[in-house]
Amino acid sequence: MKTLWQHCHVATMAQGTYSIIEDAALVTAGALIEWIGPRSQVPAADYAQVHDLQGAWVTPGLIDCHTHTVFGGNRSGEFEQRLQGVSYAEIAAAGGGIASTVRATRAATEDELFASAHKRLRSLLRDGVTTVEIKSGYGLDLASERKLLRVIRRLGEALPVSVRATCLAAHALPPEYKDRADDYIDHICSEMLPALAAEGLVDAVDAFCEYLAFSPEQVERVFKVARQLGLPVKLHAEQLSSLHGSSLAARYQALSADHLEFMTEDDAIAMAASGTVAVLLPGAFYFLRETQLPPMDALRKHGVKIAIASDLNPGTSPALSVRLMLNMACTLFRMTPEEALAGATLHAASALGMGHSHGSLEVGKVADFVAWQIDRPADLAYWLGGDLEKRVVRHGAEVTV
Repeated sequence: MKTLWQHCHVATMAQGTYSIIEDAALVTAGALIEWIGPRSQVPAADYAQVHDLQGAWVTPGLIDCHTHTVFGGNRSGEFEQRLQGVSYAEIAAAGGGIASTVRATRAATEDELFASAHKRLRSLLRDGVTTVEIKSGYGLDLASERKLLRVIRRLGEALPVSVRATCLAAHALPPEYKDRADDYIDHICSEMLPALAAEGLVDAVDAFCEYLAFSPEQVERVFKVARQLGLPVKLHAEQLSSLHGSSLAARYQALSADHLEFMTEDDAIAMAASGTVAVLLPGAFYFLRETQLPPMDALRKHGVKIAIASDLNPGTSPALSVRLMLNMACTLFRMTPEEALAGATLHAASALGMGHSHGSLEVGKVADFVAWQIDRPADLAYWLGGDLEKRVVRHGAEVTV
């Protein structure tokens, strides 16, 4: 069944630029884009449906390529602590931070986790998100990580969004492994990852490489097992210090290295050579009142693809709007609106290993797009908050959330 979508302007985001087509039209066949171009050149056909987009600006559906949407509990109290001068590291050392979310998540049922995450994910979808990555990492034992990953799969079945599930068992040291980080890594490598992968619950493997989490050597052991299981890897790296985790990620052809405030130019060179995407997380940067900016000049100089994501999580980025992240990327990291939009479309797709099928509006790609009632594409990074008038199309069909 072919559908014609016309009377619009299109920012295709091909090659990471607006690549604008004025007075445009799209033809979709099922879930795919069959044709795109000027409206005056629309192919003659017997269209099952014709949609007038009323002069809207059409962009690819937004892609949130780094979230921790599924968790139990609430950490607004820690927000208050940080505003009173307590550091993130001090909160973690006192049993807060990730550890407190682990306790609440382990205590919650699968249905409770699903219900709370469903609300958060719907907020992202109302913002124009059509693809999202969701990490585990708040269970830290086999049963709880399985519970989280099962919820992640359920969310993808229940809502009109493509969901990628990432196993982040190497997120923090669980209390039962206190002072035994190597033993916990052994458990992840020998039991958790093989079991969860065999159950079809994992699309990628992530880890937190940081002085308050896991060393590069420990992370590499996880990466080796992921490679044996045929799973791509990602990495939280250089958020609080420089351990060259991003260079380690590049050696394993990681899909992405994320955060990156403390990365070096050598790290950027390594990532450029491997094609590893730099995922910047301005929400966490803002929420933690960080002052160390990611090395934007080095990333641009060496041609590293830059993605933008919400990092939706309970402790350091309770962000429910990717559009707000676009604005923060511009105001905090001095990205252009065009770079920021590419970061939440084409480059975000690459960070999920989906660049061949998602992230830009091109023939043969999946027909995920948003028709925005805005004056120009830069408006997406300009307006703070609110619900911009829009029509969301996923897999060639209009959806509501």
